[in-house]
Amino acid sequence: MSEDPSEGQGVRAKQSAGGGWGDTALTMIYAIIIAVGVRTFLYEPFNIPSGSMIPTLVEGDYVFVSKLSYGYSRYSFPFSAGPFDGRILSDEPERGDVAVFRQPTDVQVDYIKRIVGLPGDTIQVRRGVLHINGEAVSRRRIEDYRLPSGRGVPQYVETLPNGVEHRIIELRGDMGRLDDTPVFTVPAGHYFAMGDNRDSSQDSRVLSQVGYIPKENLIGRADVIFWSVEEEVVLWKPWTWPTGIRYGRLFDGVD
Repeated sequence: MSEDPSEGQGVRAKQSAGGGWGDTALTMIYAIIIAVGVRTFLYEPFNIPSGSMIPTLVEGDYVFVSKLSYGYSRYSFPFSAGPFDGRILSDEPERGDVAVFRQPTDVQVDYIKRIVGLPGDTIQVRRGVLHINGEAVSRRRIEDYRLPSGRGVPQYVETLPNGVEHRIIELRGDMGRLDDTPVFTVPAGHYFAMGDNRDSSQDSRVLSQVGYIPKENLIGRADVIFWSVEEEVVLWKPWTWPTGIRYGRLFDGVD
């Protein structure tokens, strides 16, 4: 009896289709594993939801945060599901790093601020000037920073003791509510962080809300701005993209 050639072709077609779906599913699984691995161990994207780090970072910036910089804790993992306490493969933050961390008083919340105090340091702000271990940190007045409203506010270049330079702004001059503080002594295993927008930042100067940052709470160092958009940009309204993307900020390093 002769074989019907169309029957064999049908079998081969079904096998090919089945293999195609299986390959696609396997590829998706691999992609998810790679994405989770990159997010957990290498780089994680974060968006900037507030103006507390102006002028370094502004609302609408998206940054890549290096997980390699400080090693890993349970907060490095999705859903804070790390299987250990403390940190492993740990490296110390440097003064001046812009770091993402879990808020000490609410570990469900991510914060991003600049590390200014290391374990054992004394930190104080006097009339707007940061003092570290009793010494005033150098700051140099430069051109005013222009807010989106067009208002100009005082802007300075601050130089930390290790030579790291960065810009800060003072919305209220040196008369803000956090421009005069008591002396803070940073405990062992903790860090002190401040926003570059000194008069509009809840940071380590507010012990009841943020306070000293345990080393375990560090997630990573912000390294690069990979995306930045104005408030009016909406993903499903492509006509807002051309004028709303801040092209000049794309792929800027975070200093």
